[in-house]
Amino acid sequence: MTVQRESWRALGTGVHVLVTGGDMAAASAAVRGVLSKVDLAYSRFRPDSELSQINADGGGTRRVSPLLAAAIATSLRAAALTDGWVDPTVGRAMRAVGYDDDFDRVRTRTEPISIRLEPIPGWRAIQFDSRARTIGVPKGVEIDLGSTGKALASDLAAAAALAAMGQGGVLVSLGGDIAMAGDVPAGGWRILVAEDSDTPPASDGEVIALHHGAIATSSTTVRTWRRGEIALHHLIDPHTGVSVESPWRTASVVAATCVDANTAATAAIVRGASAPEWLDGLGLAARLVGITGDVHRIGSWPDATRAA
Repeated sequence: MTVQRESWRALGTGVHVLVTGGDMAAASAAVRGVLSKVDLAYSRFRPDSELSQINADGGGTRRVSPLLAAAIATSLRAAALTDGWVDPTVGRAMRAVGYDDDFDRVRTRTEPISIRLEPIPGWRAIQFDSRARTIGVPKGVEIDLGSTGKALASDLAAAAALAAMGQGGVLVSLGGDIAMAGDVPAGGWRILVAEDSDTPPASDGEVIALHHGAIATSSTTVRTWRRGEIALHHLIDPHTGVSVESPWRTASVVAATCVDANTAATAAIVRGASAPEWLDGLGLAARLVGITGDVHRIGSWPDATRAA
């Protein structure tokens, strides 16, 4: 079956939609619709989003939309499953290290920054009632859903695209968070495992084939910036409140959903040296790249169909 492809930018990252045996226009429109709703619900960079209003209020309790409720529930589940290594209360820490705007603008700033080490509040500080769809956030606590929220958007977008097409199959990639739904091309979806999601698909590198599930890649090498003499990136260590120092520069994980894959990939980098044993204990297939470029494959990582 022929594979159609359409790409654009949204949510501050590259969006790639691939379709086989279905209507590309319908799939693209469905994905755009999901991403527009996600942006309004939980973007940290637009003041009129629901999440920005919650962070600005602080100390109050309010009812949220079904989409934001799903995103918050997803982030709290990720925090519980990883013992807090992936935590949604890193919003204030993100601002403190300079990630307070769209990344394209953040990386152009060079002025010095003063950083104070302090643990983040922790996910248990959030009072969330999933049935009532209410959330209470203590004053001074800011929520960031950038990690699990993007993966959730991929899962939702793939499902919406398939529903809009009514047949065929679809793959959606949001900045390296890849979800699929429906049929797959002969031989599976071929995916280049790269640190940067904007790497052209035909580039040299390890290519794997996936027939089901999802894959997510988390890296400390792409969303990086310098403020004065300090090099920073977007993965926060919950124990210090600043960019984590990890033996891994990239983690890619295959799981049943993009949310699960992203949760494990992010936690692997933040956990550091204990990540291989942790991932193996969960039965997850993963590929870790050390800071010197050494590659470690864990579990039933798919065989490469092409390598550099």
